[in-house]
Amino acid sequence: MDRGTVGSAQSGRLLVEVREEGPSAVVTPAGELDHHTADLLREPLEDCLDKGFNRLVVDCSRLEFCDSTGLNVLLGARLKAEAAGGGVHLVGMQPVVARVFEITGAEAVFTVHDTLEAALSGESGDASG
Repeated sequence: MDRGTVGSAQSGRLLVEVREEGPSAVVTPAGELDHHTADLLREPLEDCLDKGFNRLVVDCSRLEFCDSTGLNVLLGARLKAEAAGGGVHLVGMQPVVARVFEITGAEAVFTVHDTLEAALSGESGDASG
């Protein structure tokens, strides 16, 4: 895979789209994020950070599954983004994905937004209520 590619990457089970929204990079994984597909998300996240985007918005609304490997990809991106003065913001988590974050306690270390618009505007809003 060409690490310099911006736009999208995909396998049979995961498609990742990337777009720029002002100072943020919006990364949208669609499908299943697991051990076999984690690099398809890791590489675009790292590319965004390498390009100077320290504020990453991950739109999870089309993410159907996330295991511990996928969670670790997001945690790693969070650490790199915070080291650069930014962060990783999550949007629109489906219940099955939100449950993984809840069980592991990872929800406490991410900023979770109800809508993409709220994430891009910088408003915080916990979807879990």
